[in-house]
Amino acid sequence: MGTDAIEAGETPFDSYPSSFKVHHLMCTELRKFVDRILKIFPEIEAARPRCSLGIKALCSLNNALERAKLLLQYCNESSKLYLAITTDAIVSRCQKSKNFLEQGLCQIQSMVPVMLAVEISQIVDDLRAACFVPDKFEEEAGKVVRELLHQGATTSDSMELAEMSALQKAASRLHITSSKAILIEKRSIKKLMEKVADTDIQKKKILKYLLYLLRKYGHLIIGEQTDKTVDRNEGAFTVNNPSNVPDVTSHKEYKQHDVEADKLSGLIPPEEFKCPISLRLMYDPVVIASGQTYERFWIQKWFDDGNDTCPKSETKLAHLSLTPNTVMKDLISKWCAKYGITIQDPSLQSDVLQLLENSSTSVASFGSSIYDMRFPVDISNVSLGSLDTSYTSDGSRNKIGDGLSLKPERGSDDLRQYQNPRNASKMNLESLCRLPELDWESQYEMVEDMRNHLKRDELACMSLSSKNFIEPLIEFLSSALDMHNIRAQRAGFELLLTYVSQHRSGIRYLNEDAYSLLSSSLDSEVTKEVLDIIEVLSGNSGCWSKIAASGALVSILNILNSKITAFQERVIKILHNLSSSHDICSNLASFECIPKFVPFLEDASLARHCIVVLRNLCNNQEARASITQTPGCITSFAMLIETGTHEDQEHALAILLALCSQRVEYCQLVMDECDIFPALFDVSVNGSDKGKASAMELLRLLRDTNRDDDEQEHLQYDNVISEDANNYPKDKKSHKSLFGVKLSMFSRSSAQKKKK
Repeated sequence: MGTDAIEAGETPFDSYPSSFKVHHLMCTELRKFVDRILKIFPEIEAARPRCSLGIKALCSLNNALERAKLLLQYCNESSKLYLAITTDAIVSRCQKSKNFLEQGLCQIQSMVPVMLAVEISQIVDDLRAACFVPDKFEEEAGKVVRELLHQGATTSDSMELAEMSALQKAASRLHITSSKAILIEKRSIKKLMEKVADTDIQKKKILKYLLYLLRKYGHLIIGEQTDKTVDRNEGAFTVNNPSNVPDVTSHKEYKQHDVEADKLSGLIPPEEFKCPISLRLMYDPVVIASGQTYERFWIQKWFDDGNDTCPKSETKLAHLSLTPNTVMKDLISKWCAKYGITIQDPSLQSDVLQLLENSSTSVASFGSSIYDMRFPVDISNVSLGSLDTSYTSDGSRNKIGDGLSLKPERGSDDLRQYQNPRNASKMNLESLCRLPELDWESQYEMVEDMRNHLKRDELACMSLSSKNFIEPLIEFLSSALDMHNIRAQRAGFELLLTYVSQHRSGIRYLNEDAYSLLSSSLDSEVTKEVLDIIEVLSGNSGCWSKIAASGALVSILNILNSKITAFQERVIKILHNLSSSHDICSNLASFECIPKFVPFLEDASLARHCIVVLRNLCNNQEARASITQTPGCITSFAMLIETGTHEDQEHALAILLALCSQRVEYCQLVMDECDIFPALFDVSVNGSDKGKASAMELLRLLRDTNRDDDEQEHLQYDNVISEDANNYPKDKKSHKSLFGVKLSMFSRSSAQKKKK
């Protein structure tokens, strides 16, 4: 029979309700989100990182789900009349639940595999588009009862007429139109009264008044309704009558994104316009090594998860660089302009701070009027919180989630600290907006406090943006650099390092000034801190071109000449990341940096990074020539093939193959500089699959080169013999000269064979 039938039987809920007495549309919308999140929650739980940040994010999401389920249960079991007069508060609570769910998902999104992150992103997008609008008829019912309460308590005939009229209108709109429905509503009010604390006397009086109205005029409601057709009043979409059609006008604004959704649903974008990972229109299409085009945000996340294959073809990629697909972006832009569609940047996440601000929206529209009402009972001291006390299935009185209370806890230590004017430098650690307003020493203290704050609370980074953090911090660092204040520089760069390390998606906020500042600080007393920051940035392909444009490459290479091992290690790791960019490899080759890497090939801990850099550089002709001209470089490769790990062997073989496949002279150079054949034979038998294949290919190239040399020498020898036979009788002197040539060739051939 629907909702009422469920209530009458008082069937317990296995988890949380699927039908609601009032606010059906809002609750159904919220329930859909809860269902979608619960469906993927086991995967989220299984994929969470074993770190404090991941555990906090998971707990935050779980708490948001519990709050939403409590709200849904409250709307299922509470009184229809009471839910109607507190409509604004319920709307606010739905909005808060939505915001908490969005906040929890945003926190966890960057910590799960990319395919799961895509599902989370879709839910987040839908949450952001959702808008909770109360049903027009239910809102009218609440308004009618509130107007009745405004009139005050009198015993006149006019008051009785007003009560009767108000109750009939409200009952009609809330479908309290039968003796069974009235009985259920009375029971619901009584249950609410049982759960209200004894100290909350005012709320009990309100509920008693509603119960009084039903007892006094209930029989009149039934008699009145039997003579009326209720079709025109059935705007509430309840389960009592499944054939009900909601009033279209009352729900026009229910979802503000419906127009956009209709556009997208009515149009089918070309498949090539959609990212193969997210299956959505691409905002920033890029091409990877396999030639496939993806959305930059999603393919970068795929790479950040440690994948080095193409998600679509599953082929291993030669490099992880991303090339903007400007042609595709132009085509998508024209298609979207034609149909009036706007694509959102998937990398933009809502700041947690703004979410918290939105989630704490008060129900002022209801609160400002509730205190002015002249109820038949005195409720002048009733708090907003008491009007909205939630319900739990075990019968205990509880709030609908601790974080959803309408009033801030004024006794909070943090609140007192931030409101204390003596703690000006520590005020508002959620941003650095006030940093320029403080004196220099206070600025330094605030930067230190912020760094400690971010280290303690990893989630705090998510509330920071360019305006409230990056720009003030860069201004502080610039001033410290001008003043040659090493202490302040170190504090500022350590804060920036903490930020970029904990909030990788926030790296996009770094502007050109930030990169220039890092570049100019490489050769200073804060080199260590700056290198640490650049090492983090170099792990993000979106930063490569910005690092190169800042002029930092020259300074980075110069550090290789220093005797500070810790700095050299950082530089080699940075170049390992940056060398994945073809453009940066071209720049590095022009700086003639190859000789700088040779000494590090003998260090086992650094050789694995150096060999990758040199392999990436081998794609450049100028770098290949430099490798062959650098003393000891090819010999070092041969040593790695002989003694290195399988991965080192693969990289060294790839370099030699790149050289030998280009020019025969390089093959001869390899054979001349080192006895490489035993190592190649060993790898071809005992190496990795890739190493075996590379070793066999290199052996083939070198043998072909050796065979060609032998054939050429034999041909030259035969020519000399023939010429000698013809000239011998005529000129003994000439014969003596030719004999010297033959002897020279034989000696060279014997030396080569001996070397082999």
